[in-house]
Amino acid sequence: MLRLPPGRGWLRAVTPGLSLKAPMEKGSSSTEKFYRIPEGKGPHSVGCTDLMTENAAEGSFLRLYYPSCNATDKEEARWIPDKEYYQGLSDFLNMYRIVGERLFQYYVGSVTCPAKPNAAFKLGEKYPLLIFSHGLGAFRTIYSAICIEMASQGFIVAAVEHRDESASATYYCKKRSISVPEEETTSHMEKEWIYYRKLKTGEEERCLRHKQVQQRAQECIKALNLILKINSGEEVTNVLNSNFDWNSLKDSVDTSRIAVMGHSFGGATVIESLSKEIRFRCGIALDAWMLPVGDDIYQNSVQQPLLFINSEKFQWADNILKMKQLSSNDTNKKMITIKGTVHQSFPDFTFVSGEIIGRFFKLKGEIDPNEAIDISNHASLAFLQKHLSLKRDFDKWDSLVDGIGPNVIPGTNIDLSQAGPE
Repeated sequence: MLRLPPGRGWLRAVTPGLSLKAPMEKGSSSTEKFYRIPEGKGPHSVGCTDLMTENAAEGSFLRLYYPSCNATDKEEARWIPDKEYYQGLSDFLNMYRIVGERLFQYYVGSVTCPAKPNAAFKLGEKYPLLIFSHGLGAFRTIYSAICIEMASQGFIVAAVEHRDESASATYYCKKRSISVPEEETTSHMEKEWIYYRKLKTGEEERCLRHKQVQQRAQECIKALNLILKINSGEEVTNVLNSNFDWNSLKDSVDTSRIAVMGHSFGGATVIESLSKEIRFRCGIALDAWMLPVGDDIYQNSVQQPLLFINSEKFQWADNILKMKQLSSNDTNKKMITIKGTVHQSFPDFTFVSGEIIGRFFKLKGEIDPNEAIDISNHASLAFLQKHLSLKRDFDKWDSLVDGIGPNVIPGTNIDLSQAGPE
């Protein structure tokens, strides 16, 4: 989610503007325009459910978005599911927790995402699998516009929540201590929270982020193995309370069509994951932050096709040159830039913030957020169709992958002569 190059601090005073009463604004036609995360545009209804394995930080934690049966009787899923995420965002933004929690709760506490929790899985076909990695300071639920669109188009999407201390907050479940009387609780488990770790005084950021990105890649591979285990019919224990039928996923994954996708730090995670796991047939890096990527990765260790989708306002010359170093002389590695976009055009915050405040705090670019995410999603789908050999109609967006079309350019808008010395 949240990363700017050195010297360009992120939104340190963001919270008043996450929404500033974002639920609605009056239009000229006196109709009320609601700010909400967009629904999927594909042919499938979308469900979501959370999965956590093992009672330790080493287990997997993910939100699964999937094609579902139409569940009209269910309410939409909460966008940010626990108050501790507000606390973590406050830490990340250098705010007092008590202030941040109240502001987040007031402005976005009622926001839902257009997926039905624990809706019945839609049987009858095998779906390609997409593993998604979030950015620095983010967590598993706040790229729902992208994940829901992919699920509506017929993908199973596993959005990993990373436990490398790069998420604003995350948790694992552990058994309650015996000091808590059983009759006072409905569960034998309690949440152990892990919050964002800030750089220590004098600590070299590249060293920390490289260590984290390696853990993140392993967590993506672990999520892949977990979904494939479920697909094979193995029993998996979910330590979270859920009435989702995991057995319904048996034989539902097209195991020959698997990809990895991520934003910012998650983009670096995509690159690291591709280098470590050949079962990922291709990858999509959204506004990737290249600092965490190890030097060894540039020595022909990423063989799979890779699509870089960049925003217009975030990137800088040194970062772009690293992407080009990774993709040089390989026609299956592409780069495009979406005009009028900012780094926050990819996470959901861009949809739940009002127009003026959204632009002031760089949650919105000059382009309409819905148009921006459509361009990104359409280019992604066209790229996935080609490199996963899908029989869909996503090839109608092939021109976007070459940077041809409204509000998209091939390569980059950055003047690469401004790159600093190595």
